[in-house]
Order: sequence, then structure tokens, then C-alpha cells
Amino acid sequence: MLDIKLIRDNPDRVKERLATVGVLETDVDALLNSDRVRRARIREVEALRAERTTRSKEIRKISDPTERDSAVRSMRALGERVSQLEKQLAQEEEDFQQRLLELPNLPHPDVPVGKDEDENVVIRTEGKPPTFVFSPRPHWELGEALGIIDFARGVKISGSRFYILKGLGARLQRALINWMLDLHVNEHGYTEVYPPVMVKQDCLVGTGNLPKFGDNLYRDIEEDFWFIPTAEVPVTNLYREEVIEPGQLPVYHVAYTPCFRREKMSAGRDVRGIKRGHQFDKVEMVKFVEPSHSDAELLALVDNAEEVCRKLNIPHRVVQMCTGDLSFVAACKYDVEMWAPGCAEWLEVSSCSNFRDFQARRAKIRYRPEPGAKPELVHTLNGSGLALPRVVIAILETYQQGDGSVVIPDVLRPYMGGQEKIDRAS
Repeated sequence: MLDIKLIRDNPDRVKERLATVGVLETDVDALLNSDRVRRARIREVEALRAERTTRSKEIRKISDPTERDSAVRSMRALGERVSQLEKQLAQEEEDFQQRLLELPNLPHPDVPVGKDEDENVVIRTEGKPPTFVFSPRPHWELGEALGIIDFARGVKISGSRFYILKGLGARLQRALINWMLDLHVNEHGYTEVYPPVMVKQDCLVGTGNLPKFGDNLYRDIEEDFWFIPTAEVPVTNLYREEVIEPGQLPVYHVAYTPCFRREKMSAGRDVRGIKRGHQFDKVEMVKFVEPSHSDAELLALVDNAEEVCRKLNIPHRVVQMCTGDLSFVAACKYDVEMWAPGCAEWLEVSSCSNFRDFQARRAKIRYRPEPGAKPELVHTLNGSGLALPRVVIAILETYQQGDGSVVIPDVLRPYMGGQEKIDRAS
């Protein structure tokens, strides 16, 4: 959530920056008007409350019964007026908060201006795409031929965009999760947490998923639990409405969870294979840092995600999102993409974002710079480390052999009981 004081004091600058992410000037003007109405109503209510307090004290001093009755009637009328205005204020406050919650984050000054994903900037590419003496097959053919992915049964039990991982396919995904967690904990300094995958509505408001993107989330209406789209939601909310004491920052957490998304925004896209599903697994990195360090922390976060690609020896690239392709909450965002030779495309396996104080203001997450100092908003960051199943896709397609088997990357073999390859016989 943006700072309303910043918007009041610099409306033209805010409009200019938000225009680069597709926000209309009228949306900002509507927010400012709502703010003016709300603040005027607050002043009116506070003045009448003060008058009511004064009159109440004066009534106690009136001895004449007739005069006292008249004063009491006047006092009641004033009380009714205050009650009416308080109801109006509650509605105006709700309107203001709704408008403020639906404004996206301001893009970082270093983010390139662009209209859409076609104007994103490739920062660097590491590794060379593999060459084959045969035509590389896509993962959906490899998976079914090896008996490790069952699409038909996934659709039978749950519908489209569901599948079953079997045998070494399931073990490969489990090995990746365990290895990535160990890598981030042992080499990158993260603390592992295992959070709930169902959260309260307030948690999704805090991370910016609600109220704007409710249509893309799954929800249990009876208990009002929401199924998480990413571990970022529960992990960020670990510190909701808290003050982190001096010396505790930075805080790094890594978590594995299943994730759930309706994929309404991608209807008709990537319908083959396991690239895009309603349920998927992900290892997520979340950081809480001091504001002065967040830009450097974002670059380190990207490097942590890249290290997974490097150790798997899979070519990857880093892409900086332009303003037109930023997420709602991100001030700056980099995607890490792996090359999948069977699909012949770059697959996004991580989005690393600096939200600055946008989430912290919504979730009321603050830190105390030094003992006795006034609490300030932290900066939050997150990035996949990495997201399944696209890493599975890249491994199957990169390490496929001419005989239809798939070699298991060296770093994963200890997590697969020493298994060196996946073939039909195994």
C-alpha cells in the first residue's frame, strides 16, 4: 500500500510513475477526493463530539428543570447527528481504504519504462543451450514414454491442468525440493519454515493478493480460509503487526509449500504438459531487511535463485521486468528463466521482487533501527527458489538421451538413492 501522505504531497509525481504501470490519473484523483471527503468528515465528527462533551458538562450545572429538559433534548439531537455522521464516516473510510488498496506499487526509478512483456530487458544469459544428435522431445512425450507422468489419470480425478507424477518422476520432484531447501539453508543463510497453506483473508490483503486478485484464488467459504498462491503469503505474515527489535534484521526465510491458483488469466495458454497447473509445488525465499539494504538484497536474492540453475547445469537467463510487466506489488522485479530444449522456450522458474515498504505498510510490519527509536517500516522481498514443476520440465528436456532415458543431474543423485538415470526399466 502506498503512503497517502506521499500521494497528497506529490500527486503529479505519483500520477506520472503510476501511469507507467497502467494506472489512470482519474484513479489517483478519485482516491485524493475520497481522502478529502473522509478527512473533512473526521473534522466534523470530532468537532461535534467535542461540543457534545462540553454540553454534557454544562447540563450538570443547570438547576432549572425546564431548562435542563430542553438542554437534554438538544443533547440527544446532537447525539443522533453524531451517530449519523459516524455511519457516513465509516462508509467513507471504507471507500478510501478500498481505493488505496487497489493502487499498485510505485515502480523503482531503475525499472525500464515499457508497455508489456515485449519490452522486458534480458540482463544476462548463462550457459549454452545443449545440442542433440536427435530431435529433442517435449516433456509431455518423455514423461508418458518413461511412465513418470500420467496426464489421463490426473484429468480423471481432478480435471484439466492436473496430472500425476509417478515413480522416479515423483521422486525427482521430491529430491529437487529437499536439495533446494538444503542449498538455501546451508549455503545462503536462510532459516527454513513450514507454514500453513490455508490463511486468513487479512494475510492476503497484507501481501497484496486481495482485494484486487480474489478471482484467481481458491477459498473455503464456510471457514473463510484461503488457499495460498505462494508461500510468500504465510511467511510474510509471520511478522504481521509486529515490531522487529534492533539487531534482528535481516531475516531470511525459505519454505516449501504446495501452491494453488485458478489460472484464469492464462485460459487457453500452455494447455499441454505440466507447465501451468492449478496446484504446484514451490520453494520460496522471503526477506525482511532495512530499507537502505533492499536494492542490494534483491540482487543477492536473484543470485540465490540462479545458483540453483548453475548447480543443475541448466542454461538460464535473467530478465528485468519493464514497468508494464511489473506485478501489482513489486517495485522492481527480475525473472530467472531456464531453457527447455524440447519445448524450445525459456521457462520462468523464479520471480524475484523488491516490494520496498508496500507490503509492510499493508501488513503493519515494522522494525526498530536502534533501542528506543521510533519503529519504521521494513522492506520485504521474495523470490522462488525455485518453482516446480518447470524445473522438472527443464531437467527432463535438457538431460534426455537418444534412447529416451533421462540422466539425473549429479547434485540430485544423493537425494535419489544414487539413481543415475530414469528409463522405462527403472
